[in-house]
Amino acid sequence: MTTENKTIVQRALAGLIETGDVDALAQLLKDDFVHHRPGSITSTKREWLAAVRAALVPLADMRVETHQVLADGDHVVVYSRRWLPDTGSEIAVVDIWRIDDGLIAEGWEIIEPVAQVAANLAWWEPAQC
Repeated sequence: MTTENKTIVQRALAGLIETGDVDALAQLLKDDFVHHRPGSITSTKREWLAAVRAALVPLADMRVETHQVLADGDHVVVYSRRWLPDTGSEIAVVDIWRIDDGLIAEGWEIIEPVAQVAANLAWWEPAQC
């Protein structure tokens, strides 16, 4: 099951990254799919897919390097780095996906700008002026 779940997530992400085919991605999501972001932000399947579609044009040149794909039971974790070649902007991303009956049922996404990594190592310290 773990290998099958990794394959589902890898197929979904590869299709989106390589072709920008949001409709193919949509077919791999359950109808009641929920996407979570920090700060209690959640999106329905329809809302999340609309956001993905809206990001396709400004992120058309985005490069994605996947470093880890780990699976345990019905959860798959993907660690990647993403950047825009012309701007130098780079982010580190951790996605956690929950699989149910062969479809992606839930997703969590945490994004950290690489330029802020050093500052975030001591997030509890007061900001220096």
